[in-house]
Amino acid sequence: MIRWSWKWLDLIPTSGLAIVAGLLGLAPFQPQPHLLEKTRMLLDGTLSRPIDIFDLFFHGAPLVLLAIQLLRRRAASAQNENPNDTP
Repeated sequence: MIRWSWKWLDLIPTSGLAIVAGLLGLAPFQPQPHLLEKTRMLLDGTLSRPIDIFDLFFHGAPLVLLAIQLLRRRAASAQNENPNDTP
C-alpha cells in the first residue's frame, strides 16, 4: 500500500498560498466571485455543468490546501509541545 504524503505542501510558503487562495477565491471580483456563485449552485442543487464543477474545484482548491497546511502546522506544533505523548 502506498502511503500518501503531504510533505510537499509544507514547502509552499503560507503567505503565498494565502494570497493565491484569496485571489482565486474572490476572482472575478465583479459581478460575483465564482467560488461564492458555485457554492450557492451546489447548495441549490443546480451545479451540473462540467465547467461549473471545474470552476468550483479550481477556485476552491487553494483554499482547501491552505486549510490543510494550517491544520498540519497546528498538529505539528501541538506534538512538539507534548513530546511524551505518542499518537
